[in-house]
Amino acid sequence: MSMEIETHPFEPFLPAHARLLMLGTFPPAPKRWCMEFYYPNFQNDMWRIFGIAFFNDKNHFVLQEKKTFDLDAIIPFLKEKGIAIFDTAKRIRRTKNTASDKDLDIVEISDIDGMLRQLKDLKAVVTAGQLATSVFARHVGIREPKVGTYVEFPFEGRSIQLYRMPSSSRAYPMSVEKKAAIYLPMFEQIIL
Repeated sequence: MSMEIETHPFEPFLPAHARLLMLGTFPPAPKRWCMEFYYPNFQNDMWRIFGIAFFNDKNHFVLQEKKTFDLDAIIPFLKEKGIAIFDTAKRIRRTKNTASDKDLDIVEISDIDGMLRQLKDLKAVVTAGQLATSVFARHVGIREPKVGTYVEFPFEGRSIQLYRMPSSSRAYPMSVEKKAAIYLPMFEQIIL
């Protein structure tokens, strides 16, 4: 196991009026980035899922010729829709040279309670991946929902939903269209 501890490279993206908080586990190594923002690997399908769900176009946020995503469109879109993003791990060690959950040793989890407190309009949290789901559910003391479902949990006088969605990694054995179809009902309930 590598002894190098990595600290999360991005600041939490927390629009004040956010109704949905998306939590992954931790970004891939910078050599895999095509941009300096969440879901930075061009092979990751999260921005394609958003494109399908909101615009019926998996390439809506894709700059194919540059092999990157359109950050100038993504950030205003997230702010307009009230979508916050961060990860469940603040500091990690990579047991292998990958971003796969199974190869991450979480040294320190993120300030989950701080994010939930800061986002006063929050209706739901969505975790995309098994490790993020496990970390979050354990932290708030609830059972893990099955993929495509949610459970409610209390937080300081509020009731918030935790949705478990399919990983946007291409390693998750499902087409981007099927993933988007699972995400869509959640977006319809919280955002649309």
